[in-house]
Amino acid sequence: MFLKAFLGLYLRDLRVLSRELMPFLLRVGMQPLLFLFVFTFVMPRMSTGNPMMSGMQAGAGGAAGFGTVLLPGLMAVASMFSGIAAVALPLSTEFGITREIDDRVMCPVPVWAVAVEKICFSALQSMAGALLVIPMAIWIPATPVYPHIHNWLLFVLVLVMASLLAGALGLAIGSNVKPQQIGLIFSIVVIPITFLGCVYYPWGLLDHIRWLQLAVLLNPIVYMSEGLRAALTPGVKHMPYGYILLALVVSFVLLGQLGLRGFMKRVIS
Repeated sequence: MFLKAFLGLYLRDLRVLSRELMPFLLRVGMQPLLFLFVFTFVMPRMSTGNPMMSGMQAGAGGAAGFGTVLLPGLMAVASMFSGIAAVALPLSTEFGITREIDDRVMCPVPVWAVAVEKICFSALQSMAGALLVIPMAIWIPATPVYPHIHNWLLFVLVLVMASLLAGALGLAIGSNVKPQQIGLIFSIVVIPITFLGCVYYPWGLLDHIRWLQLAVLLNPIVYMSEGLRAALTPGVKHMPYGYILLALVVSFVLLGQLGLRGFMKRVIS
């Protein structure tokens, strides 16, 4: 009965997502689309005959080099934003004055299972969002990037753990932040951790700014970006595999516990 009820919740969310497929694709794809368009399509063409732009591209390793470095980071960002949006934003409505969450917890499963289902369903959206970046990276850049997965096992492990981590972060935000403050959290938390998440540069290149290199280790997006970079572009300097996977697991456990406690507290009142 537990599995049937859990699957019923999952299929219900999947049905809702299928009816809102276009908004989902726009939400997931807009940011990586713009970054790829500006940095790997527009700027290489501006560099022609422009010494300043040529220098910037050379410093980034050229259009293809920079696109290759950028791809794993954009996949991590797409995964993170999808996970947060799939959990935190709906919870802000369900915990609102209408208390729509009460309809879900009436399902014949423990209350904590409803929160776990939200994490699992958001992980599906996060993986879809991350994989959606790959065709963009092939079609958009001036010099196309052809992703080659050098380590399939690492790629699958990082993608799954990163997607679950994104859902856990979304649950932690949605369960512990008041609905009217969700927008503020995106401004003061989500955007900063994105720019400091080694998305647009490898973590290893921060060794000249040692204090920042150590400080960003508290940022879970760093391990998502570095893990995908290790699987897709092993030639680029990255963290050791063991540290990446351990950090993803620890981050998921901590954020998952924080989210579950907040969820239980908000539901059982």
